[in-house]
Amino acid sequence: MSQPKEIFVKTDRCVGCRSCIMACAVEHSASKTLFGAIAESPRPKSRVYVEWVSPDRKVPLVCRQCEDAPCMHACIAGAISRDADGVVRTDTDKCIGCWTCVMVCPYGVIGRHLETHKAYRCDRCPDREMPACVSACPTGALVYQTVPDYSGAVRKHASRELLNAEGG
Repeated sequence: MSQPKEIFVKTDRCVGCRSCIMACAVEHSASKTLFGAIAESPRPKSRVYVEWVSPDRKVPLVCRQCEDAPCMHACIAGAISRDADGVVRTDTDKCIGCWTCVMVCPYGVIGRHLETHKAYRCDRCPDREMPACVSACPTGALVYQTVPDYSGAVRKHASRELLNAEGG
C-alpha cells in the first residue's frame, strides 16, 4: 500500500498572510473564482485556520486526519467516514448539523456552516493534485508530502544546519 500524503506545517515560515484561507474558500466555491465566490450564497467556507499565537508566531491548522478520529466515532448520523485513501470525509447529505464532531475535535478544525446547518472539514481538495492551501502558500509553510518524504527532508535540513553550526 502506498503512503498517503499529509499536509505538514512549517510554523517558522508562516507569516499570517491568510492566502491559504482564501484559496481554500475559493476552491470550495461553486464558481472556483475569487470574484464569483464572493457573490455566492451561501458563501463558501475555508477549511484551514490561521491562529495568531503571538505577534510573531502564526500557525496554520487543518484537519489532522486522526488515525482514531474522534469526530468519526462521535457522529450520530454516520456522516463521517474514512475513504479508501485514508482521508476522513463528511457526507453533507447525511450531516444533521448536531455539531457533535465540532465538540470532540481535539484541534478545533471542524467548521459549522450555519446557513446550511452542515459541518465541514479539510478534504484535501480531492479534485486537485495538491490542496489549494498548499499551492497558495507563498512562503512554503504548508507542505504536501508523505510522512517518509517529509521526515527525510527535515532530517536533511537538520543535518545541514548542524554542519553549518559546527563550521563544517
